[in-house]
Amino acid sequence: MADPLSTSSGPSLRWLVPRIFTRAKPNASVRKLIDTVRYNHPRGDLAIIEKAYRIAEEKHRDQKRQSGEPYITHPLAVAQIVAELGLAPRAVAAALLHDTVEDTGYPLDELTAEFGDEVALLVDGVTKLDKVKYGESAQAETVRKMIVAMSKDVRVLVIKLADRLHNARTWGFVPPEKAKKKATETLEIYAPLAHRLGIQAIKSELEDLSFAAMYPKIYNEIDSLVKQRTPQREKYVQKVIDEVGKDLTDLKIRGTVSGRPKQLYSVYQKMVVRGREFDDIYDLIGIRVIVPSVRDCYAVLGAIHARWTPLPGRFKDYIATPKFNLYRSLHTTVIGPGGRTVEIQIRTVEMHHQAEYGVAAHWMYKERMAQTGGKPDPRAADADMAWIARISDWQAETKDPGEFLDSLRYEIGAKEVYVFTPKGRVVGLPKGATPVDFAFAVHTEIGYRTMGAKVNGRLVPLETELASGDVVEVFTSKNPDAGPSQDWLSFVKSTRARNKIRAWFTKERREEAIEQGKESIARAMRRHNMSFARLKEALPEVAAQLRYDDISALYAAVGEGHVSSQSVLEKVQSALNEVDDNTGSVALTGGPRHRPRTGESGILVRGADDILVKLAKCCTPVPGDEIVGFVTRGSGVSVHRADCTNVKSLREDPDRLIDVAWAPTTKAVFLVHIQVEALDRGGLLSDITRVLSEHHVNILSASVQTTRKQLAISRYVFEMGDTVHLDRVLNAVRRIEGVYDVYRVTSS
Repeated sequence: MADPLSTSSGPSLRWLVPRIFTRAKPNASVRKLIDTVRYNHPRGDLAIIEKAYRIAEEKHRDQKRQSGEPYITHPLAVAQIVAELGLAPRAVAAALLHDTVEDTGYPLDELTAEFGDEVALLVDGVTKLDKVKYGESAQAETVRKMIVAMSKDVRVLVIKLADRLHNARTWGFVPPEKAKKKATETLEIYAPLAHRLGIQAIKSELEDLSFAAMYPKIYNEIDSLVKQRTPQREKYVQKVIDEVGKDLTDLKIRGTVSGRPKQLYSVYQKMVVRGREFDDIYDLIGIRVIVPSVRDCYAVLGAIHARWTPLPGRFKDYIATPKFNLYRSLHTTVIGPGGRTVEIQIRTVEMHHQAEYGVAAHWMYKERMAQTGGKPDPRAADADMAWIARISDWQAETKDPGEFLDSLRYEIGAKEVYVFTPKGRVVGLPKGATPVDFAFAVHTEIGYRTMGAKVNGRLVPLETELASGDVVEVFTSKNPDAGPSQDWLSFVKSTRARNKIRAWFTKERREEAIEQGKESIARAMRRHNMSFARLKEALPEVAAQLRYDDISALYAAVGEGHVSSQSVLEKVQSALNEVDDNTGSVALTGGPRHRPRTGESGILVRGADDILVKLAKCCTPVPGDEIVGFVTRGSGVSVHRADCTNVKSLREDPDRLIDVAWAPTTKAVFLVHIQVEALDRGGLLSDITRVLSEHHVNILSASVQTTRKQLAISRYVFEMGDTVHLDRVLNAVRRIEGVYDVYRVTSS
């Protein structure tokens, strides 16, 4: 049976990204789970875990995962993740039972009677997160319920994150589109929440698995680049570790020094967001030093700064001033051996545990204190839960699920300014935000119609910078045609406001430009006594020749002054007067006119040896493609690929279809369009053109565009006489560093 995830455009995901085809390990047993809990909680109630496993195994006995494994492997894996985070036996039991109420009909009342209120509360909280599974609104509603559940007990979210993590490890067994949808949701919601709770171990793996599911080819390319440079990098890292180890010995400090692993999604983000070259990113060496005490942290820092020169402005003391998620560590960047940059983190064992497990570490601390008769510090939990409680209250402000999702994404980003609506609700905004940002944060239509604002009861200009605690009120126009001002783009700070304003002007300007272009061409047409019917007949060809997508785009270009109406009419007249210019083979769209092709057309037409034949521009067929012929009016036979989108309409007139075939031998030259997709880097374009030239490819035109995600997409049009040569060309281009896909384009 074929791999359900394989695609026609390249190798299967199973080969590209084996990580998302993970199956349960043979040794994943309840005994291993109990040993993990016993290690973290020596005096914990282990009997409740054995009981929870028996019931979960019984309830899920007849169920299978999409990977074909028994369903019990999933709750067991989730419980193992929760246990490794250090949560106590009751939370681990809840992880084992988290799907029983929803999937097996196990009544919550019965679960409460057998395991108590605490376990039941956790299971019920996780169950509520899974009730709605499809559609954008359903996702938003799921997140809404998740926030409410978090405000009751943060362990609900920890179990949900563990559940999402194990599912992510098996995304290879679900349809690709569903996996991409889940991966997008994970990157936007769950990974940032894991970061907000300080659970770095889950955040990093969620990001890499989501990246693998969304962009498997790019993931595989970066993974390949990393592996190519790993031996050389590890040799240098070991040299740095040895020298830092000497410093620890001299200071008589017992500690560990290790290299920090490179996260593939982090490498990709730096390439996209910062526009950095891969070599620049991967040359950054990361070292982590773990020591017994805070005093030792500062002693090691001093020794390292004495050995190597620190970079100014790169020292961060997160021990004295922890991050929002209680992360603590010393960060410094130095010029290491050979003049290479080395990033160093210094922390205690407790700080490292906090960095990896975040809020889960606090729960383990609380449980251990309770078991030993001590009293945990309530301020730690209060600090973690304050922002959750605020979101729980704030999320009720908006009724639209999609709008809530947008707002939640901003909130997760840890904004620095919080202002109030007149009704006292909190709205989070980026630092430096204005009343216009506030208006768009409340609702898009309010943003569009904003005409004035009050801050703390006083009228202020719209560009006024807001401060935390301000009460903001905006005034809106009742005119239905009211819209934003172009000047707003110069002072708004939020991405939402900027995108909405730009979208409004793009739409308004285009409509106006199209009307102006139509009027301009109509006036010029009347001056030259040109028939409107003939103009309409030739405009699509002129639009294609000028490289516009359609006639509307051509009208808009004329209206915006990019093309003159006189120039359009001249090209229309030329197209009407020189119909024969398009016979023979296809002319390159938008490029200079080429001489008519001489010699064989390369096509055999049934029952007609001396008939005009032309290859369709829309699909540019080449020898080896399945083709169909269509008798045109006055232009001979037009030849299309059998899978061309235009063939469907041609088949509605079957009397004009004619059998055609490729000639066994031909000297004809054909046009081929190829598309190259690659990670953007310096020298990429020159490398591609060099390879094409080395394979004696005559390039007629090329277009290149780059995206904000640091991707380069380029198209090339060239002449080709031998179709076998095309495969060799594509394979040669595919071997260029950074290129992750190259293929022939068969439709315009």
